[in-house]
Amino acid sequence: MLSTLKSVRNLAIHCPNWVGDIVMATPVFQCLKENLPDTRLILCVRPYATGILADNPHVDAVLGCDDKSISGLKEFRCAIGHYNPEAGLLLTNTTHSFITFKVAGIAKIYGYKRNWRKYFLSGGPAPQMLNGKVAPEPMQDYYLKLCEFLGLVLPQNPQPRLFISDKLLRHGNDLLQAYGIGESDLLIGINPGASFGSSKCWPSPYFAKLCDMLHDRYTCKILLLVGPAEEDIARNIVDQSSAKIINTAGDKLDLEELKPVIKRCNILVTNDTGPRHYAAAFDIPNIVLMGPTNPIYTARNTERSVVLRKELACSPCHKKTCPFDHHSCMKELTPELVFGEVAKLLPRDRN
Repeated sequence: MLSTLKSVRNLAIHCPNWVGDIVMATPVFQCLKENLPDTRLILCVRPYATGILADNPHVDAVLGCDDKSISGLKEFRCAIGHYNPEAGLLLTNTTHSFITFKVAGIAKIYGYKRNWRKYFLSGGPAPQMLNGKVAPEPMQDYYLKLCEFLGLVLPQNPQPRLFISDKLLRHGNDLLQAYGIGESDLLIGINPGASFGSSKCWPSPYFAKLCDMLHDRYTCKILLLVGPAEEDIARNIVDQSSAKIINTAGDKLDLEELKPVIKRCNILVTNDTGPRHYAAAFDIPNIVLMGPTNPIYTARNTERSVVLRKELACSPCHKKTCPFDHHSCMKELTPELVFGEVAKLLPRDRN
């Protein structure tokens, strides 16, 4: 299999769709480039997510892939055609992603043998099974096993990594300066949203109370990170808190702009969603409020993470909304508990 890859001069990689999964897949790009330095790596990712992967030195091109419509599929076929990839690697699990690459004219396609595509792939491993279902495992390991299958040597200590150009860094500094954040300020990032669904969201009153406690204890700046359609969540937190909170909702920071902003934070308090993986990639201390998801999937590179989670009979459910309407997995994580963990991570002399 390795000899087949070594003859490939242009390799297309279909990236995952979720922000966190994209970040957790970055060790794959490092692995591919280290093993195949002469192969051009073309990453294909949802258009909204291209900025996450911008400036990555391990890749040669990042293409937006909007293959949910016929017109989008045609555009992608045209865009990828300029590179004429001989092979493709699917980090996604769907048959749809296989069809996208096949329609784009990619002859050899590798990936996990799942769903209907398992009959048509050029090769790939079968996922580990447990009680008739795909067994949960850290997503970083899951992605790197594709590299193992292809006969590649894995990095010694694989870590997720994001990259920031000088231009983006200057833009990020301008944003922070506009927010009134100085170089010596203690900056606490708060990420209260989750595109997955409300089940992942810690209650807004809890975030508001936490901000009050942080404001009373530390001389700090509190930066509220707000994603698309999360303006109401941010507004509720600001309205319910007596702390001075910097609300970024009006700026609509995209996923690329978010990189230098999170890198500047001294600590990030976040739901179990994409920005927590930014913090891990930039080695920023972070506290993760986890409810309906299985912690196994993200159980790598957590040296600077504190994952707060209640072991309940109904969790993990992986539902977008709480099926029982009590949301206990998140409500039982009290602001006092979270504040106590923040206090353990922040320097004691910053008050």
